[in-house]
Amino acid sequence: MIKAATKRPLENMPRRGSGSSLAGVDRNALERDRRLYMKELFSRLSFLLPSWPPRFRSVTELLDQAITHIRQLGEKVEMLNKQKKQLHQGCSSTDHLDQTRGIRSCSSNVLTVRDVGSMLEVCMKIGSNKTFMLHQVIQVLEQEATQVVSVSYSNIGGIIFYTIIAQAVSPRIGVETSTVHERLKELIF
Repeated sequence: MIKAATKRPLENMPRRGSGSSLAGVDRNALERDRRLYMKELFSRLSFLLPSWPPRFRSVTELLDQAITHIRQLGEKVEMLNKQKKQLHQGCSSTDHLDQTRGIRSCSSNVLTVRDVGSMLEVCMKIGSNKTFMLHQVIQVLEQEATQVVSVSYSNIGGIIFYTIIAQAVSPRIGVETSTVHERLKELIF
């Protein structure tokens, strides 16, 4: 009897039209639980979607926005995969593949210099085949009237990525990024 009750609980419930008000109460409780569960799921979905400031949305708006967001994420993934493929193809055939990590090391160096208000951001990718002295880059930045605020780097598969943040000594005058770029280019390439 206990096994039968645990295997098929719906068989033990009173049927509709059996004259018992218990069936209506059970259905109402089940429906209430289902609605609370769905409300919780929609709340979680709403929390996961980008929206600032948070606002109340109807279920249809929420689902439409979720579909749009998923499509945008898919497009972004495709774009990033294309960029990744282009970067891997940008490496020449003479470059080597690090077998331990599965990373392709490119011998080409990359330099970007961005002006961010009174700050200057220098990003460099240096291949393992280039002897490189970081202090020379810092000297160039100081000679161009900047003060280095932070330096960070990471070494991935023999490629070193540097990010240098420098602040203009005189914020009113600023920094001439093209001059800095040309001087650093002479060092790196």
